[in-house]
Amino acid sequence: MEQKLRTIDVERRGYGQRYTGLPVDALTDEGFSIDCAESFLRPEMFDLLQGDVVRWRHEDHYMQGRISRVERNGVGLYVRLEDVRQLPSDYTPYY
Repeated sequence: MEQKLRTIDVERRGYGQRYTGLPVDALTDEGFSIDCAESFLRPEMFDLLQGDVVRWRHEDHYMQGRISRVERNGVGLYVRLEDVRQLPSDYTPYY
């Protein structure tokens, strides 16, 4: 079975593009998670803050949400999103 790579882009107000094509393990309209159990990366290494804007492709359109909460533990990063909406059909990423 073919597994799709899920990625997100993260933008920070006053900073600009923070991450482009950041792989995530789970992604829904409610949030996303990154499992670090079998990785050299640790949850503390990801610079994600409340208020950052997250965008991702969903089927034939793009979605956008804002980070409302970031939780880290020894093996994972869990992010909750708010104000999730579909972007206009003419939206294109700037990379």
